[in-house]
Amino acid sequence: MNSIVDLVESQVIASVKSKQQLEFAANSKANIVFLLTGNLITTKKYINHLKKYNKIIFVHIDFIDGLANTRSAIEYIANIWQPKGIITTKSNLIKFAKEEGLMAIQRIFLIDGNAMKKGIEIAHSSKPDAIEVLPGIMPDIIDNLTKLTHLPIIAGGLVSNKNQITDGLQAGALAMSAGDSKLWNLSL
Repeated sequence: MNSIVDLVESQVIASVKSKQQLEFAANSKANIVFLLTGNLITTKKYINHLKKYNKIIFVHIDFIDGLANTRSAIEYIANIWQPKGIITTKSNLIKFAKEEGLMAIQRIFLIDGNAMKKGIEIAHSSKPDAIEVLPGIMPDIIDNLTKLTHLPIIAGGLVSNKNQITDGLQAGALAMSAGDSKLWNLSL
């Protein structure tokens, strides 16, 4: 299996939060899509549509309506939906995903120094392929995180312009996830 570092072509990741954004993501320069919308019926359709455009899809399972946080849900995702991987805040699901052959991204909210420290400890324990940190508009914190972990850092949340993206990348982030479709076609 490839590492997430090998998958990143565009350092801007399309973070799709609504059905209306699917076409923008499909036609964007972003080669990786974080899918943060859908339900048990629509998610497979969304994944298949994005795959037609050669997108690499990570499903944020905490946002899929009707999906339980269980091993069987991960098995279903791996065998029926077949994305490249998942994103979650739940470390036990990271382990299940890896066992099912999915890549996994651990999402961490950086609300203070203790949350950052605890998040890194949890990520080192659960062994995801990458860590997504939110909010992603803190270059000094991103730089600090890259010194605390060997895991690739993806920064997202509150990203609203090109300068924030370049600042995050210069601070050491592998990529930046953005929900604003105007940022998905940046050449970075």
